Amino acid sequence: MIEPDTTGTTRHHPINDHDRSLGSIIDEIKGEAQDFFNTRVQLVKAEFHDALGAVKVALPLALIAISLFWTGFMLFTVAAVVLVAWAFAGHAYAWFVAPVIVGFLWICLGGIAAFFAYNVIRSRGRFPRRTVEVLKADKMWLQAEARSHS
Repeated sequence: MIEPDTTGTTRHHPINDHDRSLGSIIDEIKGEAQDFFNTRVQLVKAEFHDALGAVKVALPLALIAISLFWTGFMLFTVAAVVLVAWAFAGHAYAWFVAPVIVGFLWICLGGIAAFFAYNVIRSRGRFPRRTVEVLKADKMWLQAEARSHS
C-alpha cells in the first residue's frame, strides 16, 4: 500500500497477509506451483537434450568399437582353437575337440560374467534413486510449506 506523505514523498506499507483475499492467496499458490512444475520440466528436458546429444556422438563410435572387439575376439578364438588342436596333435579328432573345449571355456566365462552383471543390477534397483530422492524431498518441502501457511 502506497500513501503520500505530508512532505510529498510516498511511503510503502507492507501488506499484511490478513488484508489479502483468499482468491489472491490461491492465485499466488497456483502461480508458484506452476513455476515449480515448469522448472522441473525444464530441468528434465535439458538433461534429456544433453543426454541425446551425447548418444548421437557415442553411438557410431560404440558400433565401431563393438565391431573391432568382435573381430579381435574371433581372431583370438581361432588362435586358441589352433593351440588346443596343436596340443592334441596326432589325435584323429583334434580339430573337433579343440573348438568344443574353447567354446565350453567361453560359455563358462560368459556365465560367470552374466552372474556378476545380474548381481550388480539386482543390488542397484530398477528406478533412478537420485530422482526419487529429489521428488521425495520436494514432497516433504511442499507439505512443510502447506503446514506453515495453514
